[in-house]
Amino acid sequence: MTYAEAAVLAVAHEMEADANVVVLGEDVGRGGIFGQYKGLQARFGTDRVIDTPISEAAILGAGVGMALAGLRPVVEMRVVDFALCAMDEIANQAAKNRFMFGGQGRVPMVVRMPIGIWDSSAAQHSQSLESWFAHLPGVVVVCPATPQDNYSLLRAALASGDPVIHMEHKTLWGVSGEVDPAAPARLGEARVVRAGSDVTIVSWSKQVQPCGQACDELAQQGIAAELIDLRSIWPWDRATVLGSCARTRNLLVVHEAVQAAGFGAEIAATVAETVGCKVRRLGAPRIPVGYAPVLEAQSRVTASDIAAAARGLLA
Repeated sequence: MTYAEAAVLAVAHEMEADANVVVLGEDVGRGGIFGQYKGLQARFGTDRVIDTPISEAAILGAGVGMALAGLRPVVEMRVVDFALCAMDEIANQAAKNRFMFGGQGRVPMVVRMPIGIWDSSAAQHSQSLESWFAHLPGVVVVCPATPQDNYSLLRAALASGDPVIHMEHKTLWGVSGEVDPAAPARLGEARVVRAGSDVTIVSWSKQVQPCGQACDELAQQGIAAELIDLRSIWPWDRATVLGSCARTRNLLVVHEAVQAAGFGAEIAATVAETVGCKVRRLGAPRIPVGYAPVLEAQSRVTASDIAAAARGLLA
């Protein structure tokens, strides 16, 4: 099934199992702009799949209140850029409640924030802001790269009991793959996509695809790259990454987000401090994503860029 269909199936399973699971957001009644809620309102009714006004602050504020009152809301932000209108509700309410009230309150809420460059969608609809939320104590951050992980991680997010920022890449919705409903996924556990001995490449979300293409190119040149899909940005799987880097002695972290202050810096610094191997980061330049294809291309990190960075690391 597709990445979007896997998300629908995950939410449907949780809604069937628990009457406290509700969905709210703009356009969810008609299935969402990517089809990620298709058929759910017809199946579960308007009391559980709730269309909202166009106000991200109101949507997230309502979600926080629902969660504190015992519901388990799935809150749709349409794209991560729009969530910036609700940062107070995320950063000062959802993230801090459990800490500030000594565990008396919990916010078991999943906030879906589609990320990434979306063809010809320009600067206000194309950002990858996972590092913003990784910096925020009190929330979990996940970035699934496959239909299986979108299904499994979404169910794990709903079961976690804490606020989860679930970041799905906008250009992955139509990607198809096998989905096993019985396959579990744990938050904070990476996936080794392919084994290798010469260099460790760490990535997440859609960028795992060009990293895989780069690994194929490197293999033709006699370089065995180990590719790790981080899956969870926070908590992240330190053990898997550090173990790989200890063997290969070389790390390349790749992300679509702007390289400056991106989450790759956290991984690179941790590996440098712990393992002491060579490290390199590769991300987008610190520019807004352009609308024109020639400008948009300047923000893309391609398979050729990744392969060249890996070769440079080994030089």
